[in-house]
Amino acid sequence: MKPTLLVLAAGIGSRYGGLKQIDPVGPSGQIIIDYSIYDAIRAGFGKVVFVIRKDIEQTFRECIGSRFESKIKTEYVFQELDALPSGYKVPEGRQKPWGTGHAVLVAKDAVREPFAVINADDFYGRCGYELLGSELSKAKSGNPEEYFMVGFELMKTLSEHGHVARGVCRSDSTGHLVEVVERTKIEKTADGAKFTDEKGAVTKLAGNEIASMNMWGFTPSLFGYLDEQFSEFLKNNIGNLKSEFFIPTVVSTLINSKQARVKVLPSRDQWFGVTYKEDKPIVVENVRKLISSGAYPGKL
Repeated sequence: MKPTLLVLAAGIGSRYGGLKQIDPVGPSGQIIIDYSIYDAIRAGFGKVVFVIRKDIEQTFRECIGSRFESKIKTEYVFQELDALPSGYKVPEGRQKPWGTGHAVLVAKDAVREPFAVINADDFYGRCGYELLGSELSKAKSGNPEEYFMVGFELMKTLSEHGHVARGVCRSDSTGHLVEVVERTKIEKTADGAKFTDEKGAVTKLAGNEIASMNMWGFTPSLFGYLDEQFSEFLKNNIGNLKSEFFIPTVVSTLINSKQARVKVLPSRDQWFGVTYKEDKPIVVENVRKLISSGAYPGKL
């Protein structure tokens, strides 16, 4: 069974001030999603499911979805604030989405096969899709579950123009994930990187640590765990208007309860993203180099 690619894109319109403002990074007007889908198709994925919002559906289909509908089976699901379990309603004043865990959960009726999860606006490179495609094509539910996370060398995920937030990972001797620690202020230094906590304390990093960039592989068994944990999350956080239900939190809970093991798949590729507006020329130049090397065609 070919795996599915689940693309988290519900926030893309608000981040870019409208879909038509999404910046091209390729020579023929390609945006980052174009390269993600291209890599997924050649890695053996058979379907793409976009998680979007209802209010951007028409524009998203016209500007983005139409690029792929003739190349791969394409579906859409919607992350809305009122997509809640029975007995819960959106608290007054809540505007913030419920988080990446909720974004995956809303796809439970559209995904019946092993699947990968990615962010819509991250350039992960070919290697991650090949690794996940290989693992997911033979993945089965088990006890404990066997899931996957593509890890990137921390230095290959940092911006030249300011600090970033990253999930710094620790794995065991078998290559399985032990924990993901969210570091909200990491920046490059002359000899590696450093992390500054909320109290201003600085911790030196080597730069070769493994970072999670929200590129995961799961079987459909995950949806049952998401249902259970999201209900628990709401019970404890429904009144907190800024609380979010994150994939790494779900994964950590499953690891700690021994319900799942998560195999870390190290990618050799550079991650690209536009965290700061000054990052865009670097992304464009890196894409140009990849095309020149033959990794991608000039026109997809």
